Formats: sequence, structure tokens, C-alpha cells
Amino acid sequence: MEPPSTGGVTAAGNNTTHKFHPCDEAVIATNDDASDCKRCAVRLGYWKDDYIGYFVRNQERKAPEINRGYFARVKGVEMCVEKFLKKTSGNCQIINLGCGFDTLYFRLRDTAHQVKNFIELDFPTVTARKCYTIKRNKALLAKIHDEDGEVRLSPTDLHGPSYHLMGVDLRNLDEVDNKLQQAEVDYTLPTIFLAECVLVYIEAQNCRNLLKWIAQKFQAAVFVNYEQVNMNDRFGEVMLNNLRSRGCSLAGVESCLSLDTQNQRFKDCGWSGARAWDMVQVYESISSAERQRIERLEMLDEGELLLQLFQHYCLVVAWLGVAFQDLDITVEELMSSLNID
Repeated sequence: MEPPSTGGVTAAGNNTTHKFHPCDEAVIATNDDASDCKRCAVRLGYWKDDYIGYFVRNQERKAPEINRGYFARVKGVEMCVEKFLKKTSGNCQIINLGCGFDTLYFRLRDTAHQVKNFIELDFPTVTARKCYTIKRNKALLAKIHDEDGEVRLSPTDLHGPSYHLMGVDLRNLDEVDNKLQQAEVDYTLPTIFLAECVLVYIEAQNCRNLLKWIAQKFQAAVFVNYEQVNMNDRFGEVMLNNLRSRGCSLAGVESCLSLDTQNQRFKDCGWSGARAWDMVQVYESISSAERQRIERLEMLDEGELLLQLFQHYCLVVAWLGVAFQDLDITVEELMSSLNID
């Protein structure tokens, strides 16, 4: 895995050590599942993403309710990101926790939106694969590299002028702090944290420690969390059993019992406030024209199943300070500029 001979790219030392927990491998595998699903939905035209294909080659077609579910997930997160970027005029940071093969950084580079710093963190096993893919593809590397700054690479970490991808265990706060310093994080700058199905896999005490640590370190921040909710009914029980059969115990499921428990988790950890919506509400907040467009892409036989899936996932927005307390999910009359036709 030698770095390519691209101008401005150098190899950096790597001293990362990582002790696996019993469920880590199963959790890591969820990245592949999610990436495969996003790739399928993109190929069918649910949203535009010119970069996911570099990370995922899978051509398997997913069920229509899965495609529509991922559309709502991606769209919901993007609406929050876009409102944050407009509010800060780009004078901000994005920190993507458990980033997997997410392509938001690359898609943002194709828009008018710019940010001061974009930091991605995940297990070293995942970031190693993402680093390898980036350094093998000039189209990806070109988005990170500029004339003024070099790109430094190690097997698990990548550092560009305003983009940092690093392998880390989010349960180890000393390691997280060290990595963020390597990424030249600015604790005084408005920062949006993104986590899609990440906190639910972290043991409750470790998750509390992480959220408290962020609340203490950052002055003005938003946390956008997408994950399971209403897990104490029969449908939720089936979802839990399916994940357990794959070796994934949802260590943080106690915060996923209701929208209230989702909000309370952040308030208990020192965040100023939080609000949550199930994915039925998020989907309905997307403009009717956009919903009609994607609903024409595939026939949906299992409408009831989609409704149940939407009722068992949610989007939570938590905030520190008062600057971002009005960040809300409202009906969008215009398409997100992150989803360019």
C-alpha cells in the first residue's frame, strides 16, 4: 500500500494501536452494508453522488423501501448541514464521527459551500480502506490537494490542507483528543458533529463520556445524530434480534427507546438542548416535488414496512450555546444545494 507518486503527497508515520472489542468487527461490517445501500440508491437516481462509486463496486439492487429509507436519511442529514453552513457562512468545522465511506466532503467541494476544516474519524480498519481508495483515485485526491498544501498519508490517516481522515477508537478520549489536535481542530470555531448509526454501538458510559467531553471542549456546536428509536416495541425487538444474530449488540440501545430518551441523553451530558424527529416527520419535511420525484423511481409494494422503518429511525439535533438552538427540520421548498441534479 505505497502512496502514489502524486505531487505534494508524502507518507506520514503511524503509531496507532487498537484493541478490538468483541462486537467491533460486526460494527465495522455495517459500514459496508450502508455504503452498498447508498450506492444502489444513487445508481437508481435517488440523489446525486459522483464519489460513492469509488468506494463501493457492488451492483446488488436493494428493496425499494430500503432505497427510500436511505434517501430520507441522507436528505435529513444534509438539510441540517446546509442550515448550519448558511448560519456560519462557512466559518466552521465539520467532524464526522464513524464516517465510514461517507462522501459528504467531496460533494461539498462541488458546491459553493466551503468550510475551514473537515475531520473524519472511524476505526483504523475502516480509515485504512478509505485512505487506500483516496490515494488510488486522482479524482478524489484532487479534491483534497491544492497548490498550497501537501497531502500527508499513513496507512490509516490522511491529512490535507483542510481535510483530515484518521483512524481512532471513539471510546478512547485521549486518543480522540490527540487525533483532533493533529487535525488542527479549533475548539472555538462553530462545529457540527455528524453521527449516523454510531452512538448506538458505543457502550452507554463511553457514549456519555464522549458527549460530555465534546460539550466541555467546544464553545459552539451542533450534533446531528441519526439512529434507531422506539426500540421497545415488537418491530424494534425484531430489528435488535437481527442485529444480534450478526454479532452486533446495540450497546447504547437504552437511549433509543423514544424521542425523549434520545433528547435526554444530550441534555444529561451538558448540551444546552436537543430535539428529535422520527423519519416519518423528516420525510414529510422534504419538499413535495422532491418526494414525488423519488416516488416515481420505483413502485413500493410494502408501504407498511416503509412506515415501520421510518418510525424506528430518527434524527436528533443537539446544540451548545444559543446560536444554533433554532436549527430545525422544516418543510423545504427548494432542493438542498448539496443534491445537484
